[in-house]
Amino acid sequence: MSLRFCNSHSLYHLLLVLVIFCSISAIYAKANEDPTIRTMEAFSGYPIHESNSFVTNLASSLSVDTETLQKRIDELSTFSDTPAPSVTRVLYTENDVLARSYIKNLMGLSGLSVREDAVGNIFGRWIGNEAVLAPVATGSHIDAIPYSGKYDGVVGVLGAIEAINVLKRSGFKPRRSLEVIMFTSEEPTRYGISCLGSRLLAGIESLAKDLTSTVDGQNISFLDAARSAGYAKEHNDLSSVFLKKGSYSAFVELHIEQGPILEEEGTSIGIVTAIAAPASIKVDFEGNGGHAGAVLMPNRNDAGLAASELALAVEKHVLESGSIDTVGTVGILELHPGAINSIPSKSHLEIDTRDIDEKRRNSVIEKIRQSAITIAKNRGVTLSEFKIVNQDPPALSEKSIIEAVEAASKELNLTHKFMISRAYHDSLFMARYR
Repeated sequence: MSLRFCNSHSLYHLLLVLVIFCSISAIYAKANEDPTIRTMEAFSGYPIHESNSFVTNLASSLSVDTETLQKRIDELSTFSDTPAPSVTRVLYTENDVLARSYIKNLMGLSGLSVREDAVGNIFGRWIGNEAVLAPVATGSHIDAIPYSGKYDGVVGVLGAIEAINVLKRSGFKPRRSLEVIMFTSEEPTRYGISCLGSRLLAGIESLAKDLTSTVDGQNISFLDAARSAGYAKEHNDLSSVFLKKGSYSAFVELHIEQGPILEEEGTSIGIVTAIAAPASIKVDFEGNGGHAGAVLMPNRNDAGLAASELALAVEKHVLESGSIDTVGTVGILELHPGAINSIPSKSHLEIDTRDIDEKRRNSVIEKIRQSAITIAKNRGVTLSEFKIVNQDPPALSEKSIIEAVEAASKELNLTHKFMISRAYHDSLFMARYR
């Protein structure tokens, strides 16, 4: 599941929520017990109900080093292909590799045992007193789309490392191991696949197979790019990345909201109860090009107008779904040859549609497909591709984790609300381990 916060002013309190969460293994139901104490006791193994001044004073002794954390966020933002204040950090590029080294170094300084898998998912583990138990994990990503901000994903990685540092400074000793995960390529910037690292961890075999022949816009294969960054060295089989069921007992992701709700309401913490089901579609139309002045309007088969009409159809079908939770976006629309005095002979669209209801989202996708067929017929162009790139199911957050985060928020007297995440992150795929 994901945790969300409204802005950097809430970072201190949000990290304290994450710190308290990191002492979860399960919520054991005893109605007369304080939920935070139950959580701490279940994870640490300390008998909190007995006289133990160290444990009973633990929650009040937690202190986040926000100055150092902010400094590290700022430092990480310097590994960028574009100037500040923007951040651009694309998978397996030089700045991505440098940023990875920065994260691994911080994990080492925090005393974590660091490992990487074949695609560059990075794991930093604080080994617990009962290391045979499935660990509690937290983390996010550090890759960044062109001209993004410096908090997206980064807070969930650097914040997780600081949360462990807070617990270590307090003298806390975990029963279960704690693991920080930096996921590879949450953003689809280079290879058009979002949450690439967590999808592979979830054991999606079709993706592992497809990546062996996937290339980017410069015709650089995924495997070649990975090897240039020091990964996928031994062979083309990426199944070594797959995690076994039960690898983790719980997972939580700290992330900025990427929306206006919490900030507008002045609420500090958003507790995510569900993650919307996303889908991505690629569409290509092919028509007849020609000179913009020489070809008369009745004689045109304009692939650009077909794309424009489909973009409006996406909006129409989404608005007619009957739910405000249905959204659709045409994020890419490209015309060929792209000259002001040339009728477009080809057009390419990439469509993102999401909903918390998978059936309703799939219905919208089918309506978009039918519109594409009709538009192509009416305009005398060819629908050369209608490809659903991904069509993922939604994810529900685990009830016990929701309760633990709620308890931590109450313990810290923080305003909070339950909310649906319409943006999706690596949590969507980590949820498949339950």
